[in-house]
Amino acid sequence: MDNQEKSRYVKKNQDLFELINKIKLWPARSGILHGIKTIENRGNSMIITTHCGEHFVVWDSKTSRSARWLRHHWFNHACPKCHVPEWKLEKYTQTVFTDDRR
Repeated sequence: MDNQEKSRYVKKNQDLFELINKIKLWPARSGILHGIKTIENRGNSMIITTHCGEHFVVWDSKTSRSARWLRHHWFNHACPKCHVPEWKLEKYTQTVFTDDRR
């Protein structure tokens, strides 16, 4: 494979459920990036279970804190209990969020 990795393009303004379902990462308020084990959609909300056993009930919103943090790649470090692989973090940091108004 080349040393240059291809950028991955994801639509910028989509529902949080769709975004998390593609990326499979969850940014906690403390700045820790968790790996997602399961996502259960419940209409306007969803239940997220991480690999370290944490459960979050979140609202499905395009403009939420977590959606902004995912789009801007804001996180301190990955959760050591979730064991997020290095290749997944690399792929996430190379992801480009684009406007779909082209």
